[in-house]
Amino acid sequence: MLKSFLVLSALILFGAAIALGPTPAQGRMPQQAAPTPPATNPVKPTAASQERAKNLYARDCALCHGDNGNGKTDLAKDMELVLPDWTDPKALDGTLDQALFSAIRSGKGKMPAEDESRAKDDEVWNLIIYIRGLSKGQPAAAQPAAADKPNI
Repeated sequence: MLKSFLVLSALILFGAAIALGPTPAQGRMPQQAAPTPPATNPVKPTAASQERAKNLYARDCALCHGDNGNGKTDLAKDMELVLPDWTDPKALDGTLDQALFSAIRSGKGKMPAEDESRAKDDEVWNLIIYIRGLSKGQPAAAQPAAADKPNI
């Protein structure tokens, strides 16, 4: 009888531990909602901040988005991703910096989040300025001819 009681007690405690999940003391903190970024980019770029943004882009973005930002990389192709061509001046028209910040910081689709331990907020804001600058000096992309458009 005592053996049955101990087994039953152990099962109940084990079930409760699984249901409650890890505690903060076990190294996992509860998720908190990310603060909303400012509506406009709060940083003013400098030569040094843009050099850091270029290095951040090369380290964390270029593998998928391409060294020049055109989104045509082997990895993007292998992952079946269609990425925007940031060398096209119109690629980011209508996209707010706030939306770019949220996508970079939180991730989007298959794109992983840029953790704050890898890039502080001001570095992400400078990265956005760098990304927007990838189209500078590029001619506007030619619009496809009517014959090139798919029939829907």
